Amino acid sequence: MEQLKHECGIAMIRLLKPLEYYQQKYGTWMYGLNKLYLMMEKQHNRGQEGAGMACVKLDTKPGTEYMFREKAEGANAITEIFGRVHKRYATLSCEQLSDAEFAKRELDFAGNLYMGHLRYSTTGKSGVTFVHPFLRRNNWKAKNLCLCGNFNMTNVDEIFDKITAQGQYPRIYSDTYIMLEWMGHRLDREVERNFVAAKEKGLEGTDITEYIDNNVQVANVLKTTMPDFDGGYVVCGLTGSGEMFSMRDPWGIRPAFYYMDDEIVAVASERPVLQTSFDLECDDIKELHPGEAVIVTKNGKCSVERILEQRGDSACSFERIYFSRGSDRDIYRERKQLGAQLMPSILKAVDYDVEHTVFSFIPNTAEVAYYGMLGKFKEYLNEQKVKALEAFDRKPTKEELIKILNSYVRSEKAAWKDIKLRTFITEGNTRNDLASHVYDITYEVLERGVDNLVVIDDSIVRGTTLRESIIKILDRLHPKKMVIVSSSPQIRYPDYYGIDMARLEEFIAFRACVELIRERGMWQLLRDTYDACKAELRKPKEEMRCCVKDLYKPFTVDELNSKMVEMLRPAEVSTPIELVFQSIEGLHDAIPNYKGDWYFTGDYPTAGGMKLVNQAFVNYMEKIYDKN
Repeated sequence: MEQLKHECGIAMIRLLKPLEYYQQKYGTWMYGLNKLYLMMEKQHNRGQEGAGMACVKLDTKPGTEYMFREKAEGANAITEIFGRVHKRYATLSCEQLSDAEFAKRELDFAGNLYMGHLRYSTTGKSGVTFVHPFLRRNNWKAKNLCLCGNFNMTNVDEIFDKITAQGQYPRIYSDTYIMLEWMGHRLDREVERNFVAAKEKGLEGTDITEYIDNNVQVANVLKTTMPDFDGGYVVCGLTGSGEMFSMRDPWGIRPAFYYMDDEIVAVASERPVLQTSFDLECDDIKELHPGEAVIVTKNGKCSVERILEQRGDSACSFERIYFSRGSDRDIYRERKQLGAQLMPSILKAVDYDVEHTVFSFIPNTAEVAYYGMLGKFKEYLNEQKVKALEAFDRKPTKEELIKILNSYVRSEKAAWKDIKLRTFITEGNTRNDLASHVYDITYEVLERGVDNLVVIDDSIVRGTTLRESIIKILDRLHPKKMVIVSSSPQIRYPDYYGIDMARLEEFIAFRACVELIRERGMWQLLRDTYDACKAELRKPKEEMRCCVKDLYKPFTVDELNSKMVEMLRPAEVSTPIELVFQSIEGLHDAIPNYKGDWYFTGDYPTAGGMKLVNQAFVNYMEKIYDKN
């Protein structure tokens, strides 16, 4: 019910044929540029803060540009950057625009390699400076590097110290920029290795340059760079000499999918993006495995290479629950199952009174789970109809049959997203009042005081929108009881791999836990956990455990749910409210191949995650001590 801002999106295309081929077959040499636009628009759900794209031309002459980049901020950034490019073509004749040779020679972004990025920041740093792609320039083609990615690194401080100790002097402290400099340094070494090899072969002048451009091994760069990084990532890059790569982290946290044929190599953050953009079947597309990279050389040789050994099996489950497009075949099935397997808990919450229960969903991302929930209730109701028919010791009358068969699951669109609060309204009370009207209801879809209302969401994180808007607005329907359902388990722990969930105190589950600790006089548990976190932080991070788990051990899920209801209930609402969450076991049953569940369990896949969650609780406690 509250929008979760989240990780970035990536798109890459390598054209394996000359531009003339695409002009002849598809009617335009802009085939790659147009496909990049489509891929980025299809991933607009992944980044609303900014967008950028880059392009590399092959086989250009000295003195002409061969690397191009555009970046912009804001929700309309995709339209803006592509608009700028097409504005440069506005004065050209139809003949010029259909001349692939002219385009290669004269036009920006008439290239062979394309990269696109959609940004959402999780570090608090904003501005066009931090919009990807990042670009490192050099007069040697092969030393030019353009980089973008979907990632958040947990050990930027360590990498920063390492490269400054070598004499480098980064201008910006961010994981992307530091990665650019570290990878650029290793790319320089790879170019120099080829320079030495070329000299040993007796080559001179431009023959050395040609040898370098044709023999750069990006895998060497990745193998000497990426072992140092801890975090969830898909890192994408283009070199000025025409190498392309996309690498996935060895824990498999962040997703990447690719497609290859004799015309293109394409990479994206989500499978349906490739299916739609290139009219492909689901099984045509491959998922990049943890620790692997898709690499295309200047000469168009395509390969998937293992860069790092797989270190874990922690593909992010939140990708499946919420972030990725529900049009993916497998994600659609998984979300339906998440909703379906909540049926027994919901049934208990409404005291088995399906006849007087209306089912709905908020927001749209919960719609598929809603269908799964409805499907399971229909099965349940059919079972009840069969039992009712079997109970007759005589032939039922027509009226009796009609009454039984007319029992149905009541589904309604109970709430609507109505307005977007404008940022120019900043005064607290006014802003809160307007926020409470972001949603509106469909009046009189319930019988007042008789019908229960069940509303399913995909996740409950902070609870702010529930408290400030949703519960109040739904209470206007005057339900007998309100049941708010989450298709995901209780979110108890921050994310450090690219999703905007970085502070413990933001989570309603954590706040409820602390409130129970206070009510029961268990202050020592907070102090002991603080001391334990401090002790863990003195260890090598590879030996750390998540001490924050200790806070939850004394309490059942139901106790936390009840406390959350107390904290979320507006003062003016007296309707009985119950929260129903997915279980951890239910999550794993529905999404068996995506085991990354640290949001719910505290089982972080990397040492950096363990370190940061312990530090987060230390920071939380020290803020409390400072106030007191």
